[in-house]
Amino acid sequence: MDLPIIRTLTMTSMRLFSPSGVVPQAAALRLAVRRLRALGFAAELDDSALARHQRFAGDDDVRLEAVHRVALLAPSIAMATRGGYGLSRLLGRIDWPLLARSVEQGTRWVGYSDFTALQMGLLAHTGATSWHGPSALDDFSRSEEAGGMDEITRDCFCEAMNGELEAVGFRTEAGFDGLAVRGVLWGGNLCVLTSLLGTPHWPRVKGGVLFLEDVNEHPYRVERMLLQLHEAGVLAQQKAVVLGAFTASKPTPLDRGYSMKTMLAHVRSLTATPILTGMPFGHVPTKVSFPMGARVQLLVDGRDALIGW
Repeated sequence: MDLPIIRTLTMTSMRLFSPSGVVPQAAALRLAVRRLRALGFAAELDDSALARHQRFAGDDDVRLEAVHRVALLAPSIAMATRGGYGLSRLLGRIDWPLLARSVEQGTRWVGYSDFTALQMGLLAHTGATSWHGPSALDDFSRSEEAGGMDEITRDCFCEAMNGELEAVGFRTEAGFDGLAVRGVLWGGNLCVLTSLLGTPHWPRVKGGVLFLEDVNEHPYRVERMLLQLHEAGVLAQQKAVVLGAFTASKPTPLDRGYSMKTMLAHVRSLTATPILTGMPFGHVPTKVSFPMGARVQLLVDGRDALIGW
C-alpha cells in the first residue's frame, strides 16, 4: 500500500539512476518511485536504471553514460537506486567538471554505500558537495511487512532536500562532553573509502570531521582498515571521527572476547583524535541525511552530540 502525501513540496525534480549494482526487481524500484512521488518529488527513472550486465546495472559504458546524462539534465536531486559495487570502475573516466557544474546548478547527488566512491571523487577533484543519504531501493521500496519506509529516514531526507535541515543530533558514548570542533564533513563507507587511499580520487582533507560506516565486515577487518587510515596519517589529521552503524558481521569461536568494542578501544589508544559512535547512518533502516564536503560544527553536551552546517 502506498503512503499518502505527508508533506507538501514544490514538485522537486528527481532522477533515479543506477551507477553500481543491478536492480534485482523492477517492481520494487517502481514502488520507490511511487512513494517518492507521494512525498512530493517529481521522481523519474533514468533510461538505463534497470539495465543488466553480470552483477552491474549495465556495463561500464552504460553506467558511465547514465552518470553523465544525469549531470547534463541537472535535476534538483540525483539519487542512486542502490549501492553494491561498480563506481570504482568508472572513477578514472568520470567528467568531474560536468558533475560540479550540475552541483552549481542546484543538483544534490544523494546516496551511500558504493556511492561513497562518487562522492569522494567529486570532493577530491572539484570540492563540490553531495549528500550522504538514502537510496531508492534500500529506503523507499521496503514492503509494509518488512517495516515500510522508516519515518526518521523519510522525514530527515525531505527536510534536507527542502532546505529545512541544518543539523542532525545523536547520542554518543560518555567521555566526549564539551567537545567542540569545526571542519569539513567527509567520509562514507569505510571499505570503499579505504580503497581510494593513494589514488587521485582521495580528498586531501585536513582538520575535518570524518564519518564512517560499513556492513558485512568483521571487527578485525574494520580494525585493519582503520589502522591503514591511522598509519597513513589520515586519522591524526582530523578534528574528530564519527562512526555510524557497522552491521551484519558474525562473531566466530576464534574471537574469544574480541569485538567491535575491544577493537575500537585499541584504535582509540593509538590516536589522540576523538572517535565518537552512535550517529544513525549506514546500512540500517534509520539513517539521517547530511552534506558531504560541507563545513560543519560538531558539539557534544554530555552524551548528546550535534552536527550542524
